[in-house]
Amino acid sequence: MNISRTRQQLYRQSRLWITIVLIVGVTLMSCSKSAQSDQTVKVSPQLEQQILQVIRQHPEVILESVQAYQQQQDGQLKQARQTFLEQIKTNPKAVIGNSPFTGSDAKNIVLVEFSDFQCPFCARAHETIQKFMKANQDQVTLVYKHFPLTQIHSEALPAAKASWAAQQQGKFWEYQNALFTQQNQLGEALYPAIAKQLNLDVEKFNRDRQGPEAQAAIQKDIQLGESLGISGTPFFVMNGETFSGAVELSKIEEVLATVKASQGQKK
Repeated sequence: MNISRTRQQLYRQSRLWITIVLIVGVTLMSCSKSAQSDQTVKVSPQLEQQILQVIRQHPEVILESVQAYQQQQDGQLKQARQTFLEQIKTNPKAVIGNSPFTGSDAKNIVLVEFSDFQCPFCARAHETIQKFMKANQDQVTLVYKHFPLTQIHSEALPAAKASWAAQQQGKFWEYQNALFTQQNQLGEALYPAIAKQLNLDVEKFNRDRQGPEAQAAIQKDIQLGESLGISGTPFFVMNGETFSGAVELSKIEEVLATVKASQGQKK
């Protein structure tokens, strides 16, 4: 049968949507995103053909469902971001949690950084943030959140765990700087070497980075980032303002001025 390109695309989309619906149905009782992804969902050919026949006859139904689902997801994302942005201003301690922070103890202006140690743009942003904090550390509190892009960066998670282990000995920021400045050497040989240079207890460091607490702490940051719709790094939130990428220093200063103006402060 001769089918137009549009109908072929719709047909493929319909099959994909059926797969998603079936998988969701099977895993409906699971709230964890860490559920095994290699489980096979077996569907009888007869049932699949029946569903496909319905969609062929009423393709608008599947499109409406996709649109409704997307609207729902967008609404949830917007709400999560709004809640987070408000919390930074009203309850910064809750946002910081157990994450490493530096700069002003007042926490009136909080700059949250979601970053990946293997991301080249994060390394560039790191240099800029250092300059920014040197000039504004009496006004701004910098908070680091882990967001390793494990799908494309094989050393992002091990590096994050190593920095978390250094944090347990009070040396996160020194370790973070060493990772970014030696980004092209990330690997198992580098992590304990930096620990030795910083005079850490290397045995404790190795136990900590390989323990379940490191994984749990980083996963908590990842879940927060995903709830905010973050898909790339670096990503920044300064009070109610967001920006991303290897931004210029002037851009960050501009955001700071906007935040201060909203608080009634003079530049």
